Amino acid sequence: MPENQFIAIAEDGELQPNEMKAFEIDGRRLLLVFTDDEYFVVDEMCTHEDYSLALGCIKDGQIKCSLHGSYFDLRTGEPNVDPADEPIRSYAVKVADGKVMVNAGQRRA
Repeated sequence: MPENQFIAIAEDGELQPNEMKAFEIDGRRLLLVFTDDEYFVVDEMCTHEDYSLALGCIKDGQIKCSLHGSYFDLRTGEPNVDPADEPIRSYAVKVADGKVMVNAGQRRA
């Protein structure tokens, strides 16, 4: 996917705070997350055991893997709690014309 191409993935307001929505772009499994006031898009799968983060929960700007309890920062993708030691990707997101859009070719700045 080109670095400047944003794709609509949801309606703004579709998700409630701390709610997630799994989706796929170009064969890549991603997860849209809405915290209290901000959208994030991250890789859906945990880097530790290839387990879906959609089964976890959102807390304090982090997503928890429910398999072994690793937390990842939604903004940076960095793991904050063992056993995961590899980050997940966090992608560029914007809201335009009532749509939540992601650029899966560009990491979050």
